[in-house]
Amino acid sequence: MPRNDDVRFTSSSLKIPLNPPKPSPFNFPFGSQIAKTRNSLAQLVDSVKTRSDFKQFNFSRFWNRLAESTHSAFPSRDRRSASSIGRSSLLCSASLSLTRSAESAQSEDKKNERLLFIPKSALLCSASLALTRASDESSSSSQKGLNPSRSDEERVLISEVLVRNKDGEELERKDLEMEALQALKASRDNSALTVREVQEDVHRIIYSGYFQSCIPVAMDTRDGIRLVFQVEPNQEFQGLVCDGANVLPARFLEDAFRDGYGKVINLRRLDEAITSINNWYSERGFFALVSDVEIFSGGILRLQVSEAEVNNISIRFLDRKTGEPTTGKTKPETILRQLTTKKGQVYSILQAKRDVDTVLTMGIMEDVSIIPQPADTGKVDMVMNVVERPNGGFSAGGGISSGITSGPLSGLIGSFAYSHRNVFGRSQKLNISLERGQIDSIFRINYTDPWIEGDDKRTSRTIMVQNSRTPGTLVHGCQPAGRSLTIGRVTAGIEFSQPIRPKWSGTSGLFFQHAGVYDEKGFPVIKDHLSSPLTASGKIHDDMLLAKFESVYTGSGDHGSSMFAVSMEQGLPVLSEWLSFNRVNARARKGVEIGPARLLLSLSGGHVVGNFPPHEAFAIGGTNSVRGYEEGDVGSGRSYAVGSGEMSFPMLGPVEGVFFADYGTDLGSGPTVLGDPAGARLKPGSGYGYGFGIRVDSPLGPLRLEYAFNDKHAKRFHFGVGHRN
Repeated sequence: MPRNDDVRFTSSSLKIPLNPPKPSPFNFPFGSQIAKTRNSLAQLVDSVKTRSDFKQFNFSRFWNRLAESTHSAFPSRDRRSASSIGRSSLLCSASLSLTRSAESAQSEDKKNERLLFIPKSALLCSASLALTRASDESSSSSQKGLNPSRSDEERVLISEVLVRNKDGEELERKDLEMEALQALKASRDNSALTVREVQEDVHRIIYSGYFQSCIPVAMDTRDGIRLVFQVEPNQEFQGLVCDGANVLPARFLEDAFRDGYGKVINLRRLDEAITSINNWYSERGFFALVSDVEIFSGGILRLQVSEAEVNNISIRFLDRKTGEPTTGKTKPETILRQLTTKKGQVYSILQAKRDVDTVLTMGIMEDVSIIPQPADTGKVDMVMNVVERPNGGFSAGGGISSGITSGPLSGLIGSFAYSHRNVFGRSQKLNISLERGQIDSIFRINYTDPWIEGDDKRTSRTIMVQNSRTPGTLVHGCQPAGRSLTIGRVTAGIEFSQPIRPKWSGTSGLFFQHAGVYDEKGFPVIKDHLSSPLTASGKIHDDMLLAKFESVYTGSGDHGSSMFAVSMEQGLPVLSEWLSFNRVNARARKGVEIGPARLLLSLSGGHVVGNFPPHEAFAIGGTNSVRGYEEGDVGSGRSYAVGSGEMSFPMLGPVEGVFFADYGTDLGSGPTVLGDPAGARLKPGSGYGYGFGIRVDSPLGPLRLEYAFNDKHAKRFHFGVGHRN
């Protein structure tokens, strides 16, 4: 049984005359709530009484035996004092006081104010037994130097030990009698006992959990002194009532007490059931505990659960440098709507932690913490301290394009951007960026509202305008005589995204795209040097209105965790010259820990139906596809499938090594692409690669340097920034 530091047992003396009135049994006040107990609950226990006629009890013989039994226990100089006890009248006293210390009460009050702990009810009690002398001889005893407490060490021979009910009759249930007898340690037939040993056996019977009271009674019989433990068993458990449990599942509560129905209530097992309920709350971070237990007549058990409800939620802005309260630029309602904890809910530490993470992912806060503070009785105020980040500014950087495979500045891209993370104090984001490389160039304007005002589905909205130029080598390869092809796209659209369920999100959007192919001088072209068409419409530009749908599942969010994404684009021929096609693409990833190493498996595939431009075909091969091949050199198809396996392992600090193998195929769909650009360039349509490399963590993301071999016995270095697509 767990120790309850808030409860202590104290005893006091009460003298009882030789002819006491009929004793009243002790009834343990089980229904009182220990956390609210302010007064001592004391019950007198008459520890020694006669059978039906006190006159039949030979006290002189009892005390003579008691005195004789103490000769060996006391030194010779104390025998006179010990024998004098036999001449005194028999008095007894016993008391039970269930109290709390002042320190414990103050500590408990503080805990209740913080709503961090709710004291658990005590389920066990104990009784104490003492023998003392009459008042008329107490002073002389003191003068003689006799310590009355030494009577606890005097032994009395007990001829028989029995267990009976409170009326002195045999128990109806023999199993309970056996439980009480098995709990006894010192009290045995034909044993010499001290008062302290009897008292400890009383405690053991109560501690067994089956009895609410126990009174030791001494009787003088022909064969000697009989010691009878008069017990009062608990009631049989017939029903359960639980108040205040709003978040505790009814099934869990039923399971905790299912085995006790129809059986005598065992207070120890009841305490274990209450502990399991408290542990359920604790494991889930709830501020709640069972605060009161009560047994009604008929065996109905009532549990009172105290759950700390959220009262008010407030936002407090702190200065980044001083940490003092300040005025924030973010509107409080913008932060509050991100929280899953609401007023009236049971406060949960785990839920509060998730709310902190959610606010941090907004990208506008440097630090976030939640401080619970006591409010009204049974409630807690939640104060969120936030430190805002700078709203934004200008930045510059660089990167690598996967579409350029030759040239002195192969693939290098410089970038310049302006961003604002918190437009209008509503966490809306504006981003204007320009990326420029040897051939690549992208100018993009994005405006994102992460949560549309008034929407209860957490829907975000992004408005985008983009003008890009990318190399056409992925599909059409390198052109002769230093010529090159560039794919130019002007795109504008709107996109909506919202969480569907935990770890799942959905996106839908509508985009208009105006696309064409240009030569190295910037002039539009409709055929390459092999006279293969470059546009689907046969005109300089292809126009299309695309409806996009995507659903994404993410595990923990780490690159090595599970991920699944499926997307679909549908060309809407609102005008006759606009393209009509359907494209489906899917990606899956699964990471497995193998000791210190990690195995990462990935698979992707897609298919296009309808009339689409050749440069929109699926390009296979390269750093993010099949390593060992140049970009797009495996194939360009209407369909594709690529599988990859990587085994990474730590090496030194931020450096890790990796072994990998890739395979990709166009599923024989290369000739179905308009102009068959893959067949015209003798692409194999399928291939594999394998190799090894190193990864280094950096502020830009993982830096990847890999050396790969392909099935054509070619070797190639691959360098990339960030994770593979």
